[in-house]
Amino acid sequence: MKKTSARIREDLARLQEQLRQAETRDAERIGRIALKAGLGEVVVDERELQAAFEELADRFRSACQEPEQMGWPQQRAGAQNKARGADPEAKAPELHSAFPAQSPDIED
Repeated sequence: MKKTSARIREDLARLQEQLRQAETRDAERIGRIALKAGLGEVVVDERELQAAFEELADRFRSACQEPEQMGWPQQRAGAQNKARGADPEAKAPELHSAFPAQSPDIED
């Protein structure tokens, strides 16, 4: 069954509204984070701020594609375990082995 052009227009309008709402939620979330970080108190040119956000976005995009280069042990260990076909829960000992458990008889 083929959709009529009117039905496609309705679907398109509904999707555009969903996109607008999602973009609004994203903008509000990013704005709250920026305010918490103190960006609201900084006087900066909008073009400079836009460039800084673009650099930040590029940094996070790169990190998502290449977690080993960012030095994130959780993702690195997870990728190693996945390559070995190991259970994802098996990464926990690797991550915490650098922090030996404190003996109960040791007091601070």
